[in-house]
Amino acid sequence: MTMTTAEADTILADNFAPWVLELGLRVEALGDDRATLRLPWSDRLSREGGGLSGQALMAAADTATVIALSAARGSYGPMTTVQQSTSFQRAVTGSDVLIEAVVTKLGRRTAFADITMTDEGSGQITARASTVYALLG
Repeated sequence: MTMTTAEADTILADNFAPWVLELGLRVEALGDDRATLRLPWSDRLSREGGGLSGQALMAAADTATVIALSAARGSYGPMTTVQQSTSFQRAVTGSDVLIEAVVTKLGRRTAFADITMTDEGSGQITARASTVYALLG
């Protein structure tokens, strides 16, 4: 059974630090091995020149991975980031970003995901990331 977006939003609200919640992330869609989150544009997250902060994008990618892994496992369980690599391709200015995390391998103790971050306004990919997680419970 696929997790609902309401269940995923509850995981987000119950398991993330207040500063992550301040990003305003919302779960847009879920599948058996994926999650799409929306990072709403905010001047608070922009940096010199008006581009969205890379740190905000990296935190959003990390968060989307947790939601995708929870969907793949059927529920949330303790996990931690082991590695994240992010490549930025273009700046985002004044537009929401859609973050799609796809679980590429789900093992008993380790999981892998690829994340694509797309500027909703232009439809162009702004960044890509890959993550490795340790599953603790």
